[in-house]
Amino acid sequence: MIRNFINKLFNLNKESETKEGVVKFFNAKKGFGFITINDSKEEIFVHTTNVVGKIREKNKVTFNIEKGKKGLVATNVRVIK
Repeated sequence: MIRNFINKLFNLNKESETKEGVVKFFNAKKGFGFITINDSKEEIFVHTTNVVGKIREKNKVTFNIEKGKKGLVATNVRVIK
């Protein structure tokens, strides 16, 4: 039941679908942050190992969503130019 809710919320059935959002918080020293997803206004965790290039707070980004060890994470995060 919860899995279905999460799949619908983040459209995980479309794994290759690229999402867009805005970096709400990112601490480069600690290596993590959060992105607000444009479609749902939910927040998703991002780790520096999943970032292509560099990101800062308020950057508009594209990303994919994958299931990590502790929950959903943003991967292949790129700044929209």
